[in-house]
Amino acid sequence: MTNEAILAALSNVQEPDLGKDLVTLNMVKDILIEGNNVSFTVVLTTPACPMKDMIMNACINAVKLLVNKEAEVTVNFTSNTTTNRLDAKTVLGGVKNIIAVVSGKGGVGKSTVSANLALALAEGGAKVGLMDADIYGPSQHIMFGIRGERPMMREVDTKGLIVPIEKYGIKVMSIGLLIDEKQAVVWRGPMVSSAIRQFVSDVDWGELDYLVIDMPPGTGDIHLTIVQNVPVTGVVVVTTPQLVALADAKKGIAMFGQAQLKVPVIGMVENMSYFTPAELPDNKYYIFGKDGGKNLADEYDINFLGQIPLVQSIREGGDSGAPIMTSDEMVSKNAFIEFAGKVVRAIAVNNAGVTV
Repeated sequence: MTNEAILAALSNVQEPDLGKDLVTLNMVKDILIEGNNVSFTVVLTTPACPMKDMIMNACINAVKLLVNKEAEVTVNFTSNTTTNRLDAKTVLGGVKNIIAVVSGKGGVGKSTVSANLALALAEGGAKVGLMDADIYGPSQHIMFGIRGERPMMREVDTKGLIVPIEKYGIKVMSIGLLIDEKQAVVWRGPMVSSAIRQFVSDVDWGELDYLVIDMPPGTGDIHLTIVQNVPVTGVVVVTTPQLVALADAKKGIAMFGQAQLKVPVIGMVENMSYFTPAELPDNKYYIFGKDGGKNLADEYDINFLGQIPLVQSIREGGDSGAPIMTSDEMVSKNAFIEFAGKVVRAIAVNNAGVTV
C-alpha cells in the first residue's frame, strides 16, 4: 500500500452533494500507512454533515476493493465549513453562513423551527448562534429558558459589545433579554431597523459556522433591513400544509426572489404536517391538509426540506424552555435532524457553486 494507491482508490469516492470525488475536492489529508493499517482524514464541508457514515463506508470499501482486501482502514473526520462570503472582513466577520428563517404569516411555528434547527446544527458539531429578529413578538428567550436574564457587555477593540447568552451550546440574542416582558415594543419602523442593526454590529457573535436568524412573519421593514445589512447565505421558508399558510408562503418566496434583494431560497419546510398521538406513534392524522408544502416547493422548484409532525412534546418543550432537540423524544428529534441535514447540504452545494 502506498499513498498514491490510496489516493487513486479514494478518487472513486464521490462527495454525494458536490458531485465530484474526494481527491479532486482536496478533502483527503494525513494518510498514514503501517503494515496493513491505513488511516486518513476526510475534511467535510460542515461538521453537521449528514452523509458522514455513507462517506466513511465508501472510503473503506474503495481501499479494500482497489488496494488491499486485508487492509484495516480508519477514516477520521474533521471539517472546514464552507462559505461563499467574500466580505468576511465587514459585517459579522466571524460568521461563515447566515440562515434566515421566514414565514409568510404568524402561527406556523417559525420560532420553534428556528430554535430546533440551531440545536440540530450544534448537535452535529457546528458552532451556532441564534438571533431573534422578531422585535415585536420575541420568543427565543422563552424557548431557551433564559427569561429574566440580562446579557453582559464586553469591550472589543475599544468598542463595547453585547455578549449573547449561551444555552445548550447556542449563542442566543433576543430583544426579550433587553426589555421588560410586560412592556409592548411600540416602535416605528426606523427604531426597529436600528435595533436590528445593533443586533448585527453591536453583539459579539464571535466565530460561528452558522447564524440562524428567526425573522418576524410577513414581508416588512425588518426583512429589508436584514437583507440590506447582512450577507444572508440563504432563506428557509416555513409553512403549514394549510391553504391560507401556503398563500402567504408564496409571498415570502417572491420577496426574496426580487432583483433588488436576490437572496437564495435554501428550501421550504412544512411544519405541523400531521398529528401523531403519543399512544399511537404509527398513526398520522393530516389535520391541516396533506403535502401542501411539498407541492408548493415543487411548483417553485425549490428544495423541500422535510415535514415536522404536530407533536405535543414539541410545544411543551418550547414553552418550558427546553426545546425538543434537548430531549430524548426521538420521533420529533429525528425529523429536525433530517431537516437540518438537508439545510446544510443545500448550503454546501450553493457555496460550492461559488467556490469550487
